[in-house]
Parts: sequence; structure tokens; C-alpha cells
Amino acid sequence: MVINCKGKLVDLSSPKVMGILNITPDSFYDGGHNNNEINILLQVEKMLNEDATFIDVGAYSSRPNAKHICEDEELKRIIPVVELILQQFPDTLLSIDTFRSKIAKSCIDAGACIINDISAGNLDDNMMTTAASLDVPYIMMHMKGTPQTMQQQTNYNDLLKDILFYFSERIVVARQLGIVDLIIDPGFGFAKTLEQNYELLNKLELLKMIELPLLVGLSKKSMIYKPLNSTAKEALNGTTVLNTIALQKGSKILRVHDVKEAIECIKLTNQFH
Repeated sequence: MVINCKGKLVDLSSPKVMGILNITPDSFYDGGHNNNEINILLQVEKMLNEDATFIDVGAYSSRPNAKHICEDEELKRIIPVVELILQQFPDTLLSIDTFRSKIAKSCIDAGACIINDISAGNLDDNMMTTAASLDVPYIMMHMKGTPQTMQQQTNYNDLLKDILFYFSERIVVARQLGIVDLIIDPGFGFAKTLEQNYELLNKLELLKMIELPLLVGLSKKSMIYKPLNSTAKEALNGTTVLNTIALQKGSKILRVHDVKEAIECIKLTNQFH
């Protein structure tokens, strides 16, 4: 399980951490915090020092019922941040959290090296073609609808079968277009109820049959803090518990807000192998 990022080969046989850098003013957890150059660079430096392999930058909030922004606004937010990070930390492996091909291409041209698409190409017909032409790893997530409508689309015949079918269909399209490095993300919290999120985590090892690296994003999500009657700010301990379970069930990338704790999860679960 090796992916090629700007000529650097990353071996995912040992799990890696992807640190989240939200530059949206309305992110569910850290909205508005990374709103100036100093805060952005301090946060990136902290995550890199804590051994994040990837930094995932997003300028479009995909939380439920998030405000829709136009392509130009997303571009205006994200390009200066990509350039800033790579100017200061040129070896950073930057992942771009976007479902728009124009944003993805502009960011890869600016030096980013992974596309992280919450829609697996379903919200932009040019996305997969663009990913193939750029020859970068492509993360495809399971979601139905859009961030604005997904919470009304939680009906499944069989949750895991439907997710497996969705990926098998999207992977065929990606392979036909020539995308080499594919990573799948089952999309915790996207078009799934609280109960469905836990059913998915409980059966997560079934996704191994796809034989692609599995990325899991559980960090600070409502599936953690709602059962505990707490808040996203208090969800680190719960995140650690669920990340540990995800690792035991085959996750190869943990996408997290708290890198140090996720690295500790990996180090300790590696003791069992």
C-alpha cells in the first residue's frame, strides 16, 4: 500500500496521520481560528512537529447545513494558504479538501499533492478526469447528496452493502480514467444517522475487501460528543477511543484535529501486530 506524493513514496502499510487545517470561518470545530498567517503557520508547524504525514487544507465547510460558497470564494481562500504553507514548509505533503476540479487543479499546480473529494466525483463531472491528468493520489469519500442535503438522505437498503456498491462503481470510473493511487473514506457523519455511523464503525473491516487504503475521519464529530452529552471541544478522549477501534479494523490514515494523540494511538495499536 504505497502512494506517490510529488515523487515521495508513502508506505501506508503502517498507518499515518493526516492533520486537519480548516480555513473556513464556519467549520464545526475550529471555525475562524486559522484566519491569519501566523495562526495558520503555527498550527501547521505544530502538526508537522507531532509527526503528521499529511496536512489536509479545506476552504469549503462540509458540515451538515453548511453555507454554500462559490468557486471563486473557495479559490480566494485556499490558494494563498497553500502558497504560504509551502513557502514556509516546502516538504509538506498537502492534501486539498475540495469537490471542485478547478480548485483541485489550481492547488496541485501551486504545489499540493493529494485531492480529497467528499463526493467521489459526483459533484463535479470533471473531477476524476482532472485527478487522472494531474497524476496525484485521489481520496474518494462516501456521501449522498450535498453537504446541504445529506442529512435528509440517510435511507439505505443495507448500509455496508450500499457503501461497498458505491465504491465499486466509483473505483471502476477512476480506474478507467487512469487514476493510479486511490484511497477510500467511508464518510462518517455524511448522510448517516448516529446509529448508522456506529453500524459502519462496527463493520468497518468489511471495507478491506475493496483492497484499497482506508482513510477514517472521526475526529470531534457529533457521533462522539452527542452520546456523551458533551461538545466537540470536549471530544478528544472519545476521538481517541474510536480512532483506536478504526485502526484495529484496518484504517491506514487517521484524519484528525489532534495529531499527537492520533500518533500515540498508532504506536500503541502497532504493539499488537
